[in-house]
Amino acid sequence: MDYKQALKELLLTTAKQNASDLHLSVGRHPSIRVDGKLLPLENVPIITPELNEGLLGAMLTDEQKKKFLTERELDFSYSFEDKARFRVNAFFQKGFLAAALRLIPAKIRTMEDLSLPPILHDFTKLSQGFILVVGPAGHGKSTTLAAIIDEINKTRTDHIVTIEDPIEYLFVQDRAIISQREVGSDTLAFKNGLRSILRQDPDVLMIGEMRDPESISTAMTAAETGHLVFSTLHTNSASQTINRIIDSFPAEQQGQVISQLAATLVAIVSQRLIPRIDGGRVPATEIMMANAAIRNLIRERKAHQIDLVIETSLKDGMMTLNRSMANLINRRIVSFEVAESYSINPGELRILVDKTS
Repeated sequence: MDYKQALKELLLTTAKQNASDLHLSVGRHPSIRVDGKLLPLENVPIITPELNEGLLGAMLTDEQKKKFLTERELDFSYSFEDKARFRVNAFFQKGFLAAALRLIPAKIRTMEDLSLPPILHDFTKLSQGFILVVGPAGHGKSTTLAAIIDEINKTRTDHIVTIEDPIEYLFVQDRAIISQREVGSDTLAFKNGLRSILRQDPDVLMIGEMRDPESISTAMTAAETGHLVFSTLHTNSASQTINRIIDSFPAEQQGQVISQLAATLVAIVSQRLIPRIDGGRVPATEIMMANAAIRNLIRERKAHQIDLVIETSLKDGMMTLNRSMANLINRRIVSFEVAESYSINPGELRILVDKTS
């Protein structure tokens, strides 16, 4: 069997169907995710162990194969004939090979294309500070960050350095110099890349994901020393993000972390991609700007009160996730039933919709 041709047909189908992901799992048809829902490709044969081994083998280099068999999982990027690019996670399940492929659009979309709040443009004009984009996996964090970084690329003569595992969006240098470093090929390990990042004369840093205390500490130190730093976390809200950052450090270090976080944090954007009534998905966003009240709550370890400050600071550009959803519902972009399933507090969402409808 020609595994390269079989892979080509699957990847073309994924791109043509405007799917976000392709799943390859033994014993099932290949499945694609469209508008958040998994759909089996029933016209494609059920995947056998041999087929999955051949499909993965068509994507991996010899060095990657060796690493995958040793570590039993692997993140890598795969470019397909200059037509599409995928972020791939290969893994074992029940002793069989499996893979999840995320389609990375070739064109980096603007904030307007993505229907993101206009206040995000303000972040591209800052000279220093720490900005986080958070939310569940698959809800557009990397896409939002790419839009912000590309706007900086087009408007500022800066040096932008990214550390990614793997590289997702490929930036075309415009006014800025962009150095994109991929873990495994451009730097041996995430922590190695982080240790040297400040020696590369950066103005703007983008750390693909804050995965441990070392990456969080590096990000805050960089922001403290005059750099603009962007990163992501898998958390559900601004208040949860602040607690997660602080709690990831040992008790004896938390005082210093709280002080650094209160001093450097500029904003946290939490987003969900919600299915639209007319097809496709639209972001609902919580926006927290670190004003004096927020900084005090961080210092006093009262992150649970942050939601109230956001709700009472709408005029300053802040937005609760529920209010963002209520706006989408009232504009007939999403249905109440669908938005409710994504809400952390459905009761409050109903009240907001009733008040404004």
